[in-house]
Amino acid sequence: MPPSYARIDPRFAQPGHPPATIDEFDGVRFLHLGTSWVQGAMRLSKPDAIELEYVQMMMMWTLFIQDPRRIVQLGLGSAALTKFCYRRFPGARVSVAELNPNVIAICRALFGLPENDARLDVREMNALDFVLDAGNHGQVDVLQVDLYDHDARGPVLDSLEFYQGCHDCLSNNGIMTANVFGDFDSYDKNLLTMQQVFDAVVWLPEVHDANIVVLAFKQAPELDFSVLYERAGEIRRHLNLPGKKWVDGLKEWMRDHA
Repeated sequence: MPPSYARIDPRFAQPGHPPATIDEFDGVRFLHLGTSWVQGAMRLSKPDAIELEYVQMMMMWTLFIQDPRRIVQLGLGSAALTKFCYRRFPGARVSVAELNPNVIAICRALFGLPENDARLDVREMNALDFVLDAGNHGQVDVLQVDLYDHDARGPVLDSLEFYQGCHDCLSNNGIMTANVFGDFDSYDKNLLTMQQVFDAVVWLPEVHDANIVVLAFKQAPELDFSVLYERAGEIRRHLNLPGKKWVDGLKEWMRDHA
């Protein structure tokens, strides 16, 4: 008999893609793709909050951009980022490219993902096709990249072509955040490839079983830490996210890479 997380619901097991499965522990529902690897989580008592620390870190762009017009998520996960951005930034359009229809279906059924509307567009499509589409170039203020398959050995897309496409999608002051969890040799490959493309690339210390979140800027910002700490306080008050910890991490990164 398969373990509890792998009890397959036919609604979330379209052939040709890994099945989307769940388990629950201590009030938290976890998403899996038919394996024990956690692909996302939602606290049942706070369905619109971001439960996992590394997923919260994907919101580090809020230190630099306050009123995005378009936010794009590559890889839906448990829809935590998508729901959060959709509800907390009412002036933004939120788009998602997710290849696995089982993930979209389970997020709508069990993780509170709203149906598409004028501001929300969740599409079943390959993220590479999205970033290479010239119609998306220069249109995205925030790009959040968290692309993993059921094996979770490293980002599914990590080529120069892919990261160049991510860069091209960003507006002039756009920012990409990316999770580069995986085998250790995938870290350097991804970071070096990003550095070939983006004007500035920084990352914070790993959390949650070697998840490392990268900030990649189309144009390098001027870092004023007094301003960033002030902004971190606003983020704590208005978004309930640990912005101060992010600024501390950026400061440590600057000290280590000076």
